[in-house]
Amino acid sequence: MPRPRFSQVWRDTERALLEAGVSFGQGTEDAAQEAAWMLIHSLGWPLLDSFARLPALQPRPVPEAAALRLRRLLERRLRSRRPLAYLLGEAWLGGQRFLADERAIVPRSLIAELLPRALDPWLAGDPGHIADICTGGGSLAILAALRWAQASITAADLSGPALQLARANVELHGLAQRVRLLRSDLFEAFDAGERFDLVLCNPPYVNEASMAALPAEFRHEPRLALAGGDDGMDLVRRLLRQAREHLQPQGVLVVEIGHERRHFEAAFGDLPVYWLPVSSGADAVFLVEAAALESLR
Repeated sequence: MPRPRFSQVWRDTERALLEAGVSFGQGTEDAAQEAAWMLIHSLGWPLLDSFARLPALQPRPVPEAAALRLRRLLERRLRSRRPLAYLLGEAWLGGQRFLADERAIVPRSLIAELLPRALDPWLAGDPGHIADICTGGGSLAILAALRWAQASITAADLSGPALQLARANVELHGLAQRVRLLRSDLFEAFDAGERFDLVLCNPPYVNEASMAALPAEFRHEPRLALAGGDDGMDLVRRLLRQAREHLQPQGVLVVEIGHERRHFEAAFGDLPVYWLPVSSGADAVFLVEAAALESLR
């Protein structure tokens, strides 16, 4: 009997994911992407190169051993409803591989899309000192360190387990000399005089009603990294008031708030911010300049 081709196995896996009603958004956007990732992993092929060559891979036969690995992985995914990144122990963001497990949310921040070039017009030259607040597993801090090779990075999080995962990722990328890990509730453990050219933050911002309706996959992630209070703005309120004391005069703060723009504008309607376009639209990430934060005094 001829071995099934990549295209057929891919379609069958996509169909199984859709029929089971699993949720996506933790490293993949839809069933097709997740099925491709599962199949490529089961085949042992390099992920990014294979994704770039998907059309050419369609006729390739799938060996029985790989098909068996895929079936077992699919069974675990459907039975446990754990995010695929947790099942595989890795996630990809900005073209880089990160270790992933339940100690931190799956790396997926939209801020990663802005780091290659989009922030340059807002910066007074290459930033020398960068902070990543609510760093989780450290992905944004690492991407920033790779983007600006001369910068020193402070990656802070309240969660000790998340920082353990961040340390493993920093070591994976050989950046232990440039990325400092700090356990801190926002800026509370920072020295009073520490100031940064660029602060990044993907805080907990999911409002309470949305938290109650989260799919099972997202309930495997730490609640601490997701829940933002009644309107999703609990940490954002504190962040904006603390950040003004830790930005250089020409510094900028970049914050992701997902689908919470309506709640943000209700809380900070008079604050001048700039909404930065990302793949999900122009409502999920904002930039605010240090001078504008003075209005919060």
